[in-house]
Amino acid sequence: MRFNNGGWLAIDGIDKFHPVEIYDVKQVGNVVEICAFFKFIKTKGDLLAGPIFSYAISSPLPDVIKVELVHYKYAKNLGPKFELHTQDASQSISLEKSDKTYIVRSGNMRLEFTDVNGLEMKFFRGNEFLTKTTPNSTSYIVSKEDEFLNEKLDKRYMMEQLYLSVGELVYGLGEHFTPFVKNGQTVDMWNEDGGTCSSQGYKNIPFYITNRNYGVFVNHTEKVSFEVASELVSKVQFSVPGERIEYYIIGGDSMRDVLSNYTTMTGKPALPPNWSFGLWLSSSFTTDYDEKTVMSFVDGMLDRGIPLQVFHFDCYWMKGFEWCSFEWDPKVFPDPKGMIERIHAKGLKVCVWINPYLGERAPTFKEAAENGYLLKRKDGSIWQGDLWQPGLGIIDFTNPAACEWYRSKLRALLDMGVDAFKTDFGERIPTEDVVFFDGSDPKKAHNFYTHQYNKIVFNEIKKIKGEKDAVVFARSATAGGQQFPVHWGGDCFGNYESMAESLRGGLSLCMSGFGFWSHDIGGFENFSTPDVFKRWVAFGLLSTHSRLHGSSSYRVPWGYDEEAVDVTRHFAKLKCRLLPYLLAQAKYTSETGVPMLRTMPLEFTSDPACAYLDRQYMLGESLLVAPVFREDGVAEYYLPKGRWTHLLTGEVVEGGAWFSNQYDYFSLPLFVRENSIIAFNDTATKSVYDYRDNVVLRVYELADGTTASAKVYGQTGDCELDVVIKNIGGKYHVSAMGVDKPFDLEIYSNGSLLAKSTLHGNGTEII
Repeated sequence: MRFNNGGWLAIDGIDKFHPVEIYDVKQVGNVVEICAFFKFIKTKGDLLAGPIFSYAISSPLPDVIKVELVHYKYAKNLGPKFELHTQDASQSISLEKSDKTYIVRSGNMRLEFTDVNGLEMKFFRGNEFLTKTTPNSTSYIVSKEDEFLNEKLDKRYMMEQLYLSVGELVYGLGEHFTPFVKNGQTVDMWNEDGGTCSSQGYKNIPFYITNRNYGVFVNHTEKVSFEVASELVSKVQFSVPGERIEYYIIGGDSMRDVLSNYTTMTGKPALPPNWSFGLWLSSSFTTDYDEKTVMSFVDGMLDRGIPLQVFHFDCYWMKGFEWCSFEWDPKVFPDPKGMIERIHAKGLKVCVWINPYLGERAPTFKEAAENGYLLKRKDGSIWQGDLWQPGLGIIDFTNPAACEWYRSKLRALLDMGVDAFKTDFGERIPTEDVVFFDGSDPKKAHNFYTHQYNKIVFNEIKKIKGEKDAVVFARSATAGGQQFPVHWGGDCFGNYESMAESLRGGLSLCMSGFGFWSHDIGGFENFSTPDVFKRWVAFGLLSTHSRLHGSSSYRVPWGYDEEAVDVTRHFAKLKCRLLPYLLAQAKYTSETGVPMLRTMPLEFTSDPACAYLDRQYMLGESLLVAPVFREDGVAEYYLPKGRWTHLLTGEVVEGGAWFSNQYDYFSLPLFVRENSIIAFNDTATKSVYDYRDNVVLRVYELADGTTASAKVYGQTGDCELDVVIKNIGGKYHVSAMGVDKPFDLEIYSNGSLLAKSTLHGNGTEII
């Protein structure tokens, strides 16, 4: 949201007030309180009128500084609020004064503030400057007009501007399909149903991270409007309606550390179950299907040797006009429990589509309406609309009784044998003429609604199935949503442009604290060419999670051509073989908050060539993936400095340069980072197996004096093998701990197998 008319003037119709002079500073416990006035105080008469600003500076965690700025302390401040995991934590901070500068410290972070030329705040990590507010950058804005920027009810705003250094780039802010680097963009935190082809997003996260190794989290569930080097080209501006603004400056020695600190506050990504990393197949959206169709798809995949792990039933498992009834359409699926058992017997899991909207014709609508479980209008009637389902009402998750009722519907499906839910929608939540059960502010509830929704669904699965078997496939999200994995970026078209859009959105989401991500392989809205489908299969099966899903057409590979079948089989089996490596990376993500799908600037921050890369990524610590986006099979990609080994061919390439190579459908740029260990299982033909049995640890380009490590987790999630290898003068010192089973170790150098040995799970050895 823009308030300025160029660099000097405010837009017509507003007054802007800035904290200018510090009147008082004191420390109360672990909070530094600052009282600041909107003008310089020259006489006592200056104290008689005008806005006064109250700062509260604190720290919930080491290396995190919280800034809360309030105009009217006692102005109504309704929820909901983000569920921070540090609400009861209080990091000890210190307050010092040096000359005319006050200094607040938390861990290695430091805030310096002064009012010599107007109020200024500078943030440091150690002695390294990060960002600052300059005089007049912090504003209280009052509209003098009845209608202000088309927002009739919001006449007061708080605004902050944080300085960007030369070359500083901004990432994150959720799943957005606009350019990956956010500099030059206006990004509003407002969940909307827009697909991948617009500036709208399903998952808006008021958190950004920069290549200066710090992040900013704006702790507001309502619409936070970011102007990222746009209105003022050297600043990130963010504004919220109301009388207060709260944000956190999050430090760390690296971007990975920043994400780890951020997810400590907002929640670590839950670890998805092992089976969820296998291939998912959907019935698609508006296609015709019954049990015969479903089983033909399941058998068709298995008969063709494609390791399928999950079948997903989209909307029409329920009767049309009756979403969500939570009841199988009896004419189409007369024996749902038996059908689920028959699918389970083939080694697959079952997922069904749900949403929090109830069509008026659904039997659940009457039940929910009579019990007061739906959002209401101010006149006490039920809020209803016709978009998506005729006469739909929306579950009010601020009502505990409604939550329990909704959980009961989920339990019935879980008891029937359903293993997971695709939680669709959650972003079409009204803000006008609507009343929530607990009195929530509708504008604050809009984005937060999806958090309440996904939390209820995930926790119910966890309660019934157990923590190690719980997963949702979520569409919309806000800050903290990473706790309910996995998140989906879909509604894309079946072309290369949309394929690239999907990846950009996924990379932005993963820079926003989300660990696991998927998308619609082959595109959703239209039927792609066989060429696009085959390239998307490689990309999709080298993402954290992999789902074939369409809109009005099926996504079985034989619907394209026979080569598509071969390509799907090839990459599905490759993912199965890579699961010992992938599951270890997933475990690390759940423990640290560092995403499994990592952007190039996250992993190679100091390499300026990586700063804008949005067509390639790291899959975990050691695998670089660059999908092919051209019909001629040419991939243009960048390898950072170091020695990179192509996983499929063994070719060794010296990095620090751009490359352009042509690939057939069975390959793509897929490189192993030097000094890495990739845990394989060459005998794997499915996604669920004993990952420790027959495991092979392949060591790639381990330089002299360098150490590499790898862990292999079993089916229960316990570490069953922990290996550390150090190259000392060409001798490889191997230390292994874990289950006393044999494993193979292969050492590769210059593209050749240097040594191979069979070792056991405990002990040391020199090779």
